[in-house]
Amino acid sequence: MKATIYISLKNGVLDPQGKAIENALGQLGFEGVDNVRQGKMIELDLADTDAADARNRLEAMCEKLLANTVIENFEIHLNDAE
Repeated sequence: MKATIYISLKNGVLDPQGKAIENALGQLGFEGVDNVRQGKMIELDLADTDAADARNRLEAMCEKLLANTVIENFEIHLNDAE
């Protein structure tokens, strides 16, 4: 089973990388781009065959390692089950 996890900063958390991207886009002539937020995407192949079990394991992975849940949100997509 394939899974994709999207991790992004929570609203209200400053995003200096997003601001740098926004400024660079403006300098390259891409006008009208505001409020850029950056994040990360993680793809995994899981041996799980049950979607509920896979989701539970992925949530545990995010909470323990993949995401800093104090300042980041995460969203899980199970590609073979959804």
